[in-house]
Amino acid sequence: MSAAAERPLVLAVPSKGRLQENASAFFARAGLELLQGRGARDYRGAIVGLKNVEIAYLSASDIVAHLAAGSAHLGVTGEDLVRETLADADAKVALLTPLGFGGANVVVAVPRAWIDVKTMSDLEDVAAAFRARRGERMRVATKYVNLTRRFFAERHVSDYRIVESSGATEGAPAAGQAELIVDITTTGATLTANALKTLDDGVILRSQANLVASLNADWTPQALESARIILSRIAAEEEARLTREVSTDLASLAEPVLAEAEALFGARLRHRAGDGRLTLCCPKDHVASLADWLIARGGAHVAVAALDYVFSAANPLFEKLVVRLREPSPK
Repeated sequence: MSAAAERPLVLAVPSKGRLQENASAFFARAGLELLQGRGARDYRGAIVGLKNVEIAYLSASDIVAHLAAGSAHLGVTGEDLVRETLADADAKVALLTPLGFGGANVVVAVPRAWIDVKTMSDLEDVAAAFRARRGERMRVATKYVNLTRRFFAERHVSDYRIVESSGATEGAPAAGQAELIVDITTTGATLTANALKTLDDGVILRSQANLVASLNADWTPQALESARIILSRIAAEEEARLTREVSTDLASLAEPVLAEAEALFGARLRHRAGDGRLTLCCPKDHVASLADWLIARGGAHVAVAALDYVFSAANPLFEKLVVRLREPSPK
């Protein structure tokens, strides 16, 4: 076996804090137990029961760098870091699925005292007035330099300059260091506490932690097989978490009616028994409406069950990865 074939798939996960806790819990729900070799100070680990997989514990920003360079195959990191760090992110990585934690928005926020400034178009007018009155550009404090430049350019706001923030960005306007900010927020409470408000169209990115694949990694057959196993388990847990199994006795349910159930509720046929027993899978938010609909069409009883995992021959996450890997590299 060649040295390249023996290289493990590298899965990079956050090395500390809530992100590490949430990532470990996410993989555990999918039946993937992360084992940190010699405890919290070991920056290498494994997945229990899976060979040819190495866990690399890194900072969230380092994960992005390793994915871009191809030294990690898969990683857990925030979309905000991916979009900020990599100007050509979609050419280097594939965001396979959001993970449901680490959520926050990157926003444009201005002082609440600016009562007439509600949109980016208003901000363009303020920038022009600021330059005419003071002879200098309006200042924007941020850690998200690249996201800010791209977003402002798309909104035709150009008369400003960036003040790179190394501390608490939200305090920059009150300290006289900037007129407005671009920062990340979860509830908006910190912005409110600093007398700031988000512009109505000022959400640059709704970010959360994602499972990200490198398009530059060495995807050997062994690495792809390890990825297939990992993504199959994640997809099975995700399907079970987001859907419910709905069963009823309805022998007369015809194909057009099944098509209507899918159109109305996203319900799909999972199994139909010869005695008329019917099992559907349905997004959990639509289960009650589907049950009422089935009863109205003759179902005497409707049973709803939550499942731990739903494994399928189709593996949408792995298929997404394979499609991206087959795309020609940009010149």
